[in-house]
Order: sequence, then C-alpha cells, then structure tokens
Amino acid sequence: MIESGLGVVEGRFAEIIWSNEPVSSAEIVKLAEKELGWKKSTTFTVLRRLCEKGIFINNKGTVTSLISKQDFFSMQSEKFVDETFGGSLPAFVAAFTKRKKLSKEEIEALKKMVSDFEEE
Repeated sequence: MIESGLGVVEGRFAEIIWSNEPVSSAEIVKLAEKELGWKKSTTFTVLRRLCEKGIFINNKGTVTSLISKQDFFSMQSEKFVDETFGGSLPAFVAAFTKRKKLSKEEIEALKKMVSDFEEE
C-alpha cells in the first residue's frame, strides 16, 4: 500500500526523482547534494524511506517511480478531502472559495469538468 504523506523535505527530494527518472542512484546523490545540500548518507536514507512508502523503487541502482507525480498528488488531495470534508467535494469547493474567488476561466474549467463527467 502506498503511504500518501510526504514532508516538505521528502517532497522536494521526490520532485528531483520525478523530474529525472529513470535516474541512477549515483546521479541522485549528485542532484541532492547540488539542490538540497545533502550528503550521500542523507540521500540514501530518504530514498529508502520513499521506497518503503511505495512511491519509488531502486532496482540495481536505477530509481524509478511506482506512482506518477500526478497520481500521487491526486491521492493526497483525495485523502485531504476525505479527512477534512467527509469526502464531500462540494464542501471542499465551498470552503476553498469562501476566501479565494474563482476567476471566470476557473469557473468555466470546472463547468467543463462536470459536463465531461456527466457525459461519461
């Protein structure tokens, strides 16, 4: 089972992998040192944790994702709506738009999404 939560640091590291995959673990070490200031041991510790969470796999020194970035964030969003709004998307949208008004473009995009779902 995929564990959907990532801390800020894990998220930044995951972004590096998603942006460069498939990527060798040696290249990840170089990228993490350059972008995050990490040592090799830190890189491998965080990589191991993300592999244990079922997000990535390190197969013979080549790291690839088991779940796409888009699917991962979709799962996180779904979990947030489930836990915070009892799974109600309308309740989430109502709370979201209470402080942030939607643009005409955003409203049209939402209408199109609903229309597309109704047609399915």
